[in-house]
Amino acid sequence: MKDEKRKGARSAKDIPAEVLEQLNSGLIESANLTEWLTIDQNILLKRVLSQMGREHYIAPVSAAIDKLPKKTVNTVNEAIGNTILTLSVSYSDLHIKQALKTHPSDMVRCWATYLTGNNENLSITEKLDQIQFFAADRHFGVREIAWMAVRNSIIQNLEHSISILTLWAAHENENIRRFASESIRPRGVWCAHIEILKKQPELALPVLEQLKSDSSKYVRDSVGNWLNDASKTNPAFVLDICSRWKMESPTKETLYILKKAMRTLDKQA
Repeated sequence: MKDEKRKGARSAKDIPAEVLEQLNSGLIESANLTEWLTIDQNILLKRVLSQMGREHYIAPVSAAIDKLPKKTVNTVNEAIGNTILTLSVSYSDLHIKQALKTHPSDMVRCWATYLTGNNENLSITEKLDQIQFFAADRHFGVREIAWMAVRNSIIQNLEHSISILTLWAAHENENIRRFASESIRPRGVWCAHIEILKKQPELALPVLEQLKSDSSKYVRDSVGNWLNDASKTNPAFVLDICSRWKMESPTKETLYILKKAMRTLDKQA
């Protein structure tokens, strides 16, 4: 996670006190992963909800965090988002979602992704339509949480999701193109695996084919990692794809993807 306006500290102990105070008050974005992991979401939660005039949300959201068997940045993030979603429905609070999704704090915007991703009243089409706002976010952390927030819904509606993401793979915004690949990685990171894509990775070809020579390294890394995931359960598919792409698209961009795609198989050779 990189903020071009300033450089973040390399370790938590090196974060200036005034910067940490601003992060925990929701006044600035985290500049890197170190800062992101250092944010105290309990403090941030209380300050942000108070600033929004939602003090009555604080106790139930804090209680949801306390009940977590394992508290990580991601589990706390989701617990906050889910509880705010439930409360917003109970209070018919039509404005909090917009306030969260446009907040200056990247962490607060992360919470907002779950108000879309875990909203059972939305169809998968509506969820993906709304999550695209976060997929294009300027902050890497928000973009990561965005695909995690809709991952389960994508799995439950895989065929339809792939048809939508196929359109995203042609989007002018590289962050949205990257989402199209990253959100359906067979294994992914810190998330549920997509078992059918581990066995039948060819189902994702409508997305992958469009990205095989993408101009963005951000996108190419995702596609290479996608194929490397697939190589662990369906090596024949990946060997075939790599052979075909090398012939059809011998560009430096495609060759970069193929090198990443083959790294596990190369170690086994």
